[in-house]
This record gives sequence, structure tokens and C-alpha cells, in this order.
Amino acid sequence: MRLPAEWEKQGFVQLTWPHEDTAWYELSKVLDCYVEVAKAITRYEPLLIVCRNTAECKADMAARGYSPAPDIRFIEAPVNDTWARDHGAISVFGDQGEKCIEDFVFNGWGLKFGADLDNQITRNIYRAGAFAEDVRYLDMRPFVLEGGSIDTDGAGTLLATSECLCSLNRNEYLTREEIEERLKNAFGLERILWVEHGGISGDDTDSHIDILARFCSPDTIAYTACDNPADENYGPLKAMEEQLKSFRTLNGEAYRLIPLPLPEPLYLDDYRLPASYANFLIVNGAVLMPGAGSELDKKAAGQLQKAFPDRKIEIIDCRALLSGHGGLHCITMNYPYGW
Repeated sequence: MRLPAEWEKQGFVQLTWPHEDTAWYELSKVLDCYVEVAKAITRYEPLLIVCRNTAECKADMAARGYSPAPDIRFIEAPVNDTWARDHGAISVFGDQGEKCIEDFVFNGWGLKFGADLDNQITRNIYRAGAFAEDVRYLDMRPFVLEGGSIDTDGAGTLLATSECLCSLNRNEYLTREEIEERLKNAFGLERILWVEHGGISGDDTDSHIDILARFCSPDTIAYTACDNPADENYGPLKAMEEQLKSFRTLNGEAYRLIPLPLPEPLYLDDYRLPASYANFLIVNGAVLMPGAGSELDKKAAGQLQKAFPDRKIEIIDCRALLSGHGGLHCITMNYPYGW
């Protein structure tokens, strides 16, 4: 098996569309954001929209002056919520180059939220023809895993946090060594770089890696940094930064580390929201970065341009998504070319 990196050529991106029964604050603003995300993705590659009702989804778009691009496909399925990164399938290449999707258990980030419908989305859309005929379906149950909890260089190294993958109500019946072995087998890994520190206030996921540190190439990691000692996130993020400095590539060299600023604090009813520029989405020819509505957006985009010199950096205002305690990468799932 081989788990490809996100910067490899993609076939399409999945969005799971919100509706009034999904857990969103100010749904209208969230739908505004989803339309902007859909527009941005289809400038670079096709889009699959999973929704409970296609006509309802198209009406949401029409109400915002958007006519769906020709390369948007719609597949209907029951949904609890819309975090495609975590309930979506994870794509792997088999040992002979076979195209496969792996369907893990999604249990609402350790039984925090209802996920009985979301846990069935991958199987349902596979049966409905979401993927090419030669894509194999691999049932990985009972192992619990969310796509946002892992990040890879595509060459056998995985980034993940111990806090998430070893947390209660996920795979607590396994030791860390057993979890590591299952991940290696599932993804054809040589090693896992366990991030032992880091976290952002307001995060429900037990420190998903996709808000903390991301591979941008086999030797480059972009990460969330905090330089304000008065910020509650300062200590954990500084400790993570020091650990990232200690990591080495498979060739024994230090990683090129690119710090991304921590967005200015954003609140909803006195609750600090987990904003992170590390929650970017790589697409064919571009990187879509979640904007937080401040001058720091431009600084973060400049840092990401260093990591992706040959790609366009696009900023999308994603503050509405933070009301659900997530971001741009969290609502999307990418699939390789040919899937």
C-alpha cells in the first residue's frame, strides 16, 4: 500500500453539503462559504458534492447567484454533518498500483457527536457510483480514524498526534504500538512521526494534525506558530515547534520548517474558536487557504507561497466555518487522479 501526498495529481474533491439539520451556527453564512469553496475548487479540478437532496443543494447555490459548474457531480446520501475530511474515504495505491479507498469507522471524534449516518457515507457513495469502476472498496472497520488526524509525505512517513490517535473512545483497546502497526499496514508506511505537543483552544478533535503541522513536500513542513507568551496556545505550540525541529527526514536531514502565524483570536459567545492557517487545502495548481479576516491572512499566504512556489495561493474567508469548530481542510476530501 501507499498513501499518496495531497500535492500529487488529484481527480476531484468531495464536499458534503450542509442543511438545516446539520450542526451549524448561522447556516446561511456557512452556505455562502461553501459556495465560495465550490467556486474555488472547480477553477482547478472537478468536485463531488454529497448531499441529502440535489434539488435543495442547487437551490442553495442559485440563491447565491451560482450556477453549478459542469464538472460538479451530485450524489445523494443521508448525513449527520458535513466534515468530509473525517468521514470521507482515504485513498491508497495497492502494492501493484491498484486504486483503493479505505473506509474507517467515523464515530464523531470519539463519540462527542452523532455520526451514525456519516459513518455510512463512504459505503453509500461507493455503491452509488462515486468512484471509477476499477476503484476497490476496503472495509477497515473496526479501526477508528479521521482523515484530519493524519498527514503524509507520500513516501512512507506519516505525521499524527498522540493525543488524537491514542485517545479514549477511538481505539483504546489497542496499545500505541498496535495502533502504529495498523497504520503502517493500512498505508504502507515506514514510520510515524508522533507529535506529542500542540493544540489550539476550541478544537473538538483532540488535536487533529491538519490544524497543527502539514507536509508541503517530502522535506518541508508548515506549522502553526505562536509568538505571544500571553496567548493560551503559546506553551503547547512552542513545545510542538521544538519537537518539529528535532524531526529528521528519511535521509537524516532536518526538515525545512515554515511557521504560519496563529490567527488573531476569534470568539463565539465567549468561546474561542480554533482558527488555523495550517488547515489549507492543496488542489491541482493551487493552495486554498482559510482566511480569518485580518492582515495576518496576507502574512500566512506569503509563508505558504514559500512552501508552494509553483502554486497559486488563494485566500477564502472561512470564518463562518469556525462556528462549527473547523475549517477549509476539514470540510473537504481530495481523491487522486483516476479515482
